[in-house]
Amino acid sequence: MRGVRERLSSRVLSLTAVLIAVLWTTPTLGLFLSSFRPEDEIKTTGWWTVFGSPHVTLDNYHEVLFGTGNASGQLAGHLVNSIVITLPSVLFPLVLAFLAAYALAWIDFRGRDALLVGVFALQIVPLQMALVPLLRLFSRGWLFLPAWHVTGAARFDHVWFAHTVFALPFAVFLLHNFLAGLPRDLVEAARLDGASHATVLLRIVLPLARPVLVTFAVIQFIWVWNDLLVALTLSGGTAGTAPVTVRLAAMAGTRGNEWQRLTAGAFVSAFLPLLVFLSLRRHFARGLLAGSVKG
Repeated sequence: MRGVRERLSSRVLSLTAVLIAVLWTTPTLGLFLSSFRPEDEIKTTGWWTVFGSPHVTLDNYHEVLFGTGNASGQLAGHLVNSIVITLPSVLFPLVLAFLAAYALAWIDFRGRDALLVGVFALQIVPLQMALVPLLRLFSRGWLFLPAWHVTGAARFDHVWFAHTVFALPFAVFLLHNFLAGLPRDLVEAARLDGASHATVLLRIVLPLARPVLVTFAVIQFIWVWNDLLVALTLSGGTAGTAPVTVRLAAMAGTRGNEWQRLTAGAFVSAFLPLLVFLSLRRHFARGLLAGSVKG
């Protein structure tokens, strides 16, 4: 009797999970099918009518990527901008946070615990509160960042700096939780054998930390790629620096009357993040689990 109940319970749970998955993906399926439908059919009939009268066209994608009109997407160039913004915005905080997390986990220095608490506290600060100070900083110029009035426009390095600053608290916290849970005997044995911190970091810690590094890289990649607020504020919104999210927001317009192109633009924008996630999903799951329970 107990075995029958367990089988029935597992079947109910499986059917429930399948039902939730179908309901969750149905709007995405409708959006995907609409992206291949002609404009007049999109605006006059529902997406489900494609099964009765399938009229397929690639005009929406061609217009979104390479169109020359004001209402067209012209996303090809903005996709390049998104890649140029996203890759450094992932690598910079990844490297800096890895070094900081190792120092906080394995190097004993005065004020380490207070610094770790401060890093954790920075995660709850909304990034909107930092935009105005950053704008004032960029307007005057600071370190390697030239003032806006010198360059004449916003540049990629301002956006890189902003995304790096916003990502570091979470990155340090996530990586520290993982690195602090590594076997202490392994690191101490390497130190007793004369290995420097650089050797331990590169030869021992880095291979073991690969899953959590991939986890943060995927999270940061998707976050930066889908970001609109920071990009719209700091990139200047010009065709030379604005990412694809800024252009998609402009395509929507104030009335959204060109939404047939947004269906194609949404999938053009989502293709690369989806490819990154599917390629690294195994490491992502392992690293996310390890980083969440260690510490």
